[in-house]
Amino acid sequence: MATNAELSSASSRLNELIDRIAEIAGGLGPADRDDIGSELFEIDRTLRSAKRRLERLLDH
Repeated sequence: MATNAELSSASSRLNELIDRIAEIAGGLGPADRDDIGSELFEIDRTLRSAKRRLERLLDH
């Protein structure tokens, strides 16, 4: 079973990953925003949802 410290570390890594995805999305040129940007937005949304679920787990 994972400990709170391990889950907290995973949460921090999710934060880092979310930041990296946002940075990549922010650096896209206009031509890439439609195709790649929409996919990155979906990935960002999924990662943020996972982070919220993990934080709820840690709070219990």
